[in-house]
Amino acid sequence: MVSTLFAILFYLATLMLVVGLLYRINTYARTPAPLKIPTTPAPTTQTGVVLRMAREVVFFESLFKANLWIWSMGWLFHASLALELARHLRYFTEPVWGWVALIQPFGMYAGLTMLIGLLGLWVRRLFVERIRYISTPSDHLMLVLLIGIALSGLTMTFVTHADVVGVKNFFISWMGFSSASLPADIILYFHLFGVASLMAIFPISKLLHAPGVFFSPSRNQTDNPREKRHIAKWASDLEN
Repeated sequence: MVSTLFAILFYLATLMLVVGLLYRINTYARTPAPLKIPTTPAPTTQTGVVLRMAREVVFFESLFKANLWIWSMGWLFHASLALELARHLRYFTEPVWGWVALIQPFGMYAGLTMLIGLLGLWVRRLFVERIRYISTPSDHLMLVLLIGIALSGLTMTFVTHADVVGVKNFFISWMGFSSASLPADIILYFHLFGVASLMAIFPISKLLHAPGVFFSPSRNQTDNPREKRHIAKWASDLEN
């Protein structure tokens, strides 16, 4: 019964995540940018824009220049999360890809650094007055959810040792739309419920900055207003 409920939960969460992201990305892509507003100093070529965006997405360049404390906690969390997500691919692949097997020892400890980054970001929201003032309950709830996922994952890795073979069998069967029993483990249930909740609310949360950064006019525009007149698509349609 529990296995069936979690299978249905993850089908619904996956559907909400995919449909929600596609809808949001389509909205971002269709939103006009009537002004040329790249944050200066900005690249003057499209290649430069791509390189700048890569530095922003991978290294958080603008945050590094603005605040080293926030940058260190933010980058630590995001880098650790990326490593954890890659490590978890072992539950969805058979046989396990070579590079996924290679990162397993490092991924074990990425949960610890991910938790440190999350706690640092939460301390900032709780004790930095100007950040606390603009923080909403949803900001804190998202951090609590992520911390809960990290803590439950670390507990299963270093304390209770969940049945990873059983978990993998469940998700391999889940992807094939068949049934398999999920190991009876309350920590595992808490962990999976947190992950499914995160997937479901991702498209309606501030976490949308992940795809949204690629559609930011201040980042994806070239600084060439003298060389090329910038006309939004809707304005161009009116002229025609």
